[in-house]
Amino acid sequence: MKTLLWGVLPYVAFVLLVAGIVWRYRYDKFGWTTRSSQVYESKLLNIASPMFHYGILFVLVGHLMGLFVPESWTDKFGLTEHTYHLLSLYGGTAAGALLVLGILLLLYRRRTNTPVFRATTANDKLMYLVLFGAIVLGMVAKLTHASGDGYNYRVSIAPWARSLFTLQPDIDRMAGVPVLYEIHAVVGMLLIALVPFTRLIHMFSAPVQYLFRPYVVYRSRDPKRVGARPDRRGWERTGS
Repeated sequence: MKTLLWGVLPYVAFVLLVAGIVWRYRYDKFGWTTRSSQVYESKLLNIASPMFHYGILFVLVGHLMGLFVPESWTDKFGLTEHTYHLLSLYGGTAAGALLVLGILLLLYRRRTNTPVFRATTANDKLMYLVLFGAIVLGMVAKLTHASGDGYNYRVSIAPWARSLFTLQPDIDRMAGVPVLYEIHAVVGMLLIALVPFTRLIHMFSAPVQYLFRPYVVYRSRDPKRVGARPDRRGWERTGS
């Protein structure tokens, strides 16, 4: 069972993630969408959606830092384990609370708004259940071991996670890990495998290029004007 959970399941989840993304891109491009229900209701969505997205972004960044930034690196910057534990505890709890509140508001909106509820699929319900479970389990695990320096997962779970990229999973690192952390890790891997087959697929279509686009030109500049700046990239004239 230890080999199955910590030596096989991570790669199964990764294969399903990559294969699912490729499959959706090739055969379901029109389904690659959030299936937005904003047309049915927008007032509550404008509150819940930013809470959900900012919360999940902070949670993701926290997990990436905790798993893939070695403890030796933070030690070099003078960040003690106790200080790191406090930052992780308060920062992670705040991000998790923001995410949970956002999910609860989205669920409340879906259940109380008839058109939105009718547009909810069984796939959506499964996605919300697994996502909510992963977040709550992580918060409970963290708060359960909040006293003192807490549980130092950077000497067990983090090295195991990094060893997966060498294709030599160090499953012995997971020996002695608290049960709540183990369940959280398993549910997290299930969530990763589920992503390509749900509306969460839209995270891979984030319009990052939007931040670097040229401004939309509504009125052309007069090139004869004194002091006019030369055209920049993105402002090239079309000849019309």
